[in-house]
Amino acid sequence: MIAPGLDVVFCGINPSLLSAERGHHFARPGNRFWPALHGSGFTDRLLSPDEDELMLEYGLGITNMVDRPTRAADELSVEEMRAGGIALGDLAARYEPSVIAVVGLSAWRIAYGQPKATAGRQAERIGGCTAWILPNTSGLNAHYQLPDLIRLFRELREWVGAA
Repeated sequence: MIAPGLDVVFCGINPSLLSAERGHHFARPGNRFWPALHGSGFTDRLLSPDEDELMLEYGLGITNMVDRPTRAADELSVEEMRAGGIALGDLAARYEPSVIAVVGLSAWRIAYGQPKATAGRQAERIGGCTAWILPNTSGLNAHYQLPDLIRLFRELREWVGAA
């Protein structure tokens, strides 16, 4: 779900098996992407994964770094992640969103060779666009609870609103 000139394109790591089966992003019931998106004020209501095409109405897009579905992101190779990072740069250059937000610290660290990167705005740009890192919203990511995710998503929303 991408169009030219969006405010933010969120980039997941890769589809889960369930997301691939359903054909919608962040479709696993335990994934906190949709609650974090709504809780941070990006959307005026909680969208379901089946409504991911509505993101365009909010000036938002969604894609994945790697297209291959897996049970867990750690099944992806370093080569796949780096190739995904290059492809994401090409996508950003083509569609020119204000921000590319990678949803997954480890994905960013591997794809862009930045092992110490932290959440938030990055000094590096992707395809000429501002880059932002958000934590992986999978329910398996115990390092970040929903209130943490909402806060970090809100920081991005506020930055986009001020830019």
